[in-house]
Amino acid sequence: MKVDLTTLPAVRQPPDERKFWRKLTRVLAAIPFAEDLVAAWFCARDPATPGYVRTVLFGAIAYFLMPVDLVADYLVGVGFTDDAAVIAMVLSTLGRHIEPRHRSAAQQRLAQLRDA
Repeated sequence: MKVDLTTLPAVRQPPDERKFWRKLTRVLAAIPFAEDLVAAWFCARDPATPGYVRTVLFGAIAYFLMPVDLVADYLVGVGFTDDAAVIAMVLSTLGRHIEPRHRSAAQQRLAQLRDA
């Protein structure tokens, strides 16, 4: 079944920003896909990003924030594999929308979090 992503509704309310940064700071050392996740965040928050891309990116970010998911995040070694798979799948199809400025902003923000 083929899904037409251009017909998805616009995001009315993106994931909570404070919750996103709090969880990311708490688990930063455990997730090797942090830069992709944060670049996706900046891309999704960018008004120049097409609406259907923003919707899918926010969905993937919301999955990362969900307290209950397929693999419990507290399981050492495997806890974030499902989150990584969701981010990887989304970026494999929509990654071309993540621009160098989104990646640069992600690198800067992660450096700030690591230094804090």
